[in-house]
Amino acid sequence: MSSQKENIKIDETAWVHETALLFGNITVGADSSVWPHAVMRSEMFHIEIGARTNIQDFVMIHVGATTPTIIGDDCSITHHVTVHGCTIGDKCLIGINATIMDGATIGNNSIVAGHAIVTEGSSFPDNSIIAGSPAKFVKTRDSGPANAMNAAFYVRNAKNYAQGIHRISEDDLRALGFLPKE
Repeated sequence: MSSQKENIKIDETAWVHETALLFGNITVGADSSVWPHAVMRSEMFHIEIGARTNIQDFVMIHVGATTPTIIGDDCSITHHVTVHGCTIGDKCLIGINATIMDGATIGNNSIVAGHAIVTEGSSFPDNSIIAGSPAKFVKTRDSGPANAMNAAFYVRNAKNYAQGIHRISEDDLRALGFLPKE
């Protein structure tokens, strides 16, 4: 991991891949993970990543012109997402290649569909399903339990990666609820 360490606070239980690039004022919460080639940059304001949140491969996180970037607990920010100066609530899943722009807010327990573009200043309540370009509210559904389960998978996966284990075991998958108990 390349960084300017003086303003970066990474919880001791978090895992950050060595190819991730972090610059500026950044906080990464407990049991969170930052995966290969993710980039976070905050020349002004700050970036805050909650507990048990995963920032997957090739995610780009930046602050807005007038806003910090805040991502809640138990979130999955999936591959190639751009998060720019916005606020994402707890237990959210942001789909592959989605973009969330300055001043936007995503409520708790929500899903932003892959390739969605959430425009500047957009606001979506808790339990939203959001899709399209520009992104629109599609329906209400509490996706919190499923999103938290996905985040728990990444907590386990990151702990494995920190030990050099690059495959998750069937026992881990059973414990997480992805496979039936024997």
